[in-house]
Amino acid sequence: MRELPRQLSADELAELFGGRTRVVQRLEGHEDPLGAARDVLGEAPEEEQIEALNAHPPIGARRLAGHSALEQGTDDDPALRTTLAYLNEVYEEKFGFRFLVFVNRRPKAEIVTVLEERLARTREKELETALDELVAIARDRWESGATA
Repeated sequence: MRELPRQLSADELAELFGGRTRVVQRLEGHEDPLGAARDVLGEAPEEEQIEALNAHPPIGARRLAGHSALEQGTDDDPALRTTLAYLNEVYEEKFGFRFLVFVNRRPKAEIVTVLEERLARTREKELETALDELVAIARDRWESGATA
């Protein structure tokens, strides 16, 4: 496990947060980007928060690459993938942003349960949770050595 960095480049932050977003730009050059990430996200306009969430691929997507492929694993059960695709669509229609969860190598069947539970929440509560999950994913990627 690596200690939290004092500074990270835009490329390193984009790798940790799923892409180059305005939130990544806000974090670039920050003395403690991962330590400050949740506060920076909380202060960002909602449009930028949603952009950061939508930078991640949907849970259960077919052609994952990089970190997402390793984190989500490979579960080719067609029924499970169909269920995830449907629930992702319902979630995005309800909340207006992508479902994000710190998978932590859990099986996709367990993620279906999490997704179903989170669909019952308010949009405000779900946005808060999704932003927390985004930071948890980035921290895990850093601590597991996802960037050099």
